[in-house]
Amino acid sequence: MGWYADQVVPLIVNLACGAKSAPPLRRRVCTSLAGEIVEIGFGTGHNVPFYPPEVTSVDAVEPSDTCWRLAADRIATSPVSIRRSGHDAQKLPYEDASFAAALCTWTQCTVPDAAAALAELRRVLRPGSALHFVEHGLAPNENVRRWQRRLEPLNKRVLGGCHLTRPVVPLLSVAGFTIRNVDVFYEEGAPKPWGADTLGVAFP
Repeated sequence: MGWYADQVVPLIVNLACGAKSAPPLRRRVCTSLAGEIVEIGFGTGHNVPFYPPEVTSVDAVEPSDTCWRLAADRIATSPVSIRRSGHDAQKLPYEDASFAAALCTWTQCTVPDAAAALAELRRVLRPGSALHFVEHGLAPNENVRRWQRRLEPLNKRVLGGCHLTRPVVPLLSVAGFTIRNVDVFYEEGAPKPWGADTLGVAFP
């Protein structure tokens, strides 16, 4: 990673992920999480305040040392045990069927190989467990999609490889997940090319 990607992008992402519209969505996506969970794209820990009391531990997968450093205060005040146990969502360092649940928030847009990351999540989840997710991606409206295609090359350069046009539900389906309770919407206050969100629960 170059200096910009290593030092500047995490600061931009930290600010963007702290938008006023995000906390209600984080609260929704974390609802009913319990037990030992794995969170890929932990970032700077914005989900930490929304872990339910039933969560017993979090294995955080985060490639950026800068993000992990920025997360220190949130981790320190968390009643849940959090450890950084992985760096690459495409190659998770866990045994099969290790976790009771998984959490992924606004992450699949940036993982270089989203299909590989989803395959790894499916592998490490126990039978009957679930992946809780909220992601931005390909918009439901064609006029917004046209803007996403135009903006995506610049967006990837400025925001560390962040794609605007990844199809969230098809990626999960191809990876073998069964999706329930899915909600597709435009995030309040966000420009539509960046705010086309998909929130739901998927079962391996």
